[in-house]
Amino acid sequence: MNTGRNSASATPTPRAHRPASEEEYQAFIQQNLSRNYVAHVLHGLLGQTGFRLVNAPTFLPAYVLLLSGSEFVVGLARAIQYLGMFLSPLIAANLIEHRRRVLPMGFGVGTIMRLQVLGLGLAGLWLAPADAVVAICIFLFFFGFFMGMQGVIFNYLMSKVIPVKRRGRLLGLRNALAGVTSAIVAYLGGVYLVGSNLLGDGYAATFLLAFVLTSIGLSMLLLVREPQPPEVRPPSQFFDRIRDLPALFREDRGYTYYFLCRALATMGRMATPFYIVYARDTIGLTGTNIGLLSTAFVAANSVSNLGWGLMADRSGFRQVFVVTLLIWILSVVGMTFSTSLAGFILAYVGIGAGMGGFQMAAQNMVLEFGHRDDLPVRIAVANSAQEGVGAIGPLLGGGLAVIFGLDTLFAVAIAFQVAAIALVLSRVDEPRHRKT
Repeated sequence: MNTGRNSASATPTPRAHRPASEEEYQAFIQQNLSRNYVAHVLHGLLGQTGFRLVNAPTFLPAYVLLLSGSEFVVGLARAIQYLGMFLSPLIAANLIEHRRRVLPMGFGVGTIMRLQVLGLGLAGLWLAPADAVVAICIFLFFFGFFMGMQGVIFNYLMSKVIPVKRRGRLLGLRNALAGVTSAIVAYLGGVYLVGSNLLGDGYAATFLLAFVLTSIGLSMLLLVREPQPPEVRPPSQFFDRIRDLPALFREDRGYTYYFLCRALATMGRMATPFYIVYARDTIGLTGTNIGLLSTAFVAANSVSNLGWGLMADRSGFRQVFVVTLLIWILSVVGMTFSTSLAGFILAYVGIGAGMGGFQMAAQNMVLEFGHRDDLPVRIAVANSAQEGVGAIGPLLGGGLAVIFGLDTLFAVAIAFQVAAIALVLSRVDEPRHRKT
């Protein structure tokens, strides 16, 4: 197989429809930067507001626990979602890395992904509890599968339209604005949707709201003007591309260690579905409590990104990676000593800020390694590793919680995060400062 870079795609594109040179490509980016910047902010504002209602460690775990009565099933549901996210990124990379425009495929994948959120809501409204749990797990698998594809496609799209030194501020602004709306929606969802059991199932109503918000957010990408790079990889078979991966790791040791650090840190996520279980056991769960904890998590997760974005633009995402993991760890430790709602709210603020910054750093640091032609597959490999570990983590976490208790689970999760910090400090240089 020819793995070298090629200046033409498999289907030659007329000169009128693509940049003739790297200079024209960069000029197109600058000419449309303001428009694309606004489009990404609006897409993130509405999309993240909706998706955080599904991904926050409150609504969905609490709902699955209510329906199943099992802590292990809580972990299983998240593990199934992460399994889907593990399986699909390399498929997405293989589908887009030879294309000059990836936005059309992004719309298709994004639409199917949002239909899974609709399914979560309808399952709760239409099915008996036992059947609803099964349906929720199925929808979570496909939600994760298409979310894994979307992560590669939209990350690659952002790398094409937003210069590296502007990404931190964009992500910070987008996440902060999404945080304000997410916090309001999370509070209203807990108090008025869950608390009043709207539609006969307040959790299902919350997921229907998430579907509406994310669908509107996807439509904002109609504003994007996507540049067409002068060079793309030639098409290749999926399994041929898999065989290229060892060389990818050998050629860039910094990327290899980043890959390992991200996987280790993600093992710490094994405990996140059980934070709300710990809150239930300590302070009890009411609609108001869920609303307040969700608001604290979502607001901190998003608004803190303003600071993380500025830090990333000034110092790089490596520093954000380390600092946010430390905040996450300290907040979980603080939670284990909390006995009041106020203590848990403070802990959830720290957890949200730490998780939000870590996710920003982990997802965007990868964009700064290696050559542009191989970017989709580098994103895909890193995302697959994270979600593969994420699929194992909640299952392991559920087992540890049942056999040894939540304190042991939290300690094991923290140990993985400490190992990630040690490895990134000792082995991973800031990629944007390296000489290539």
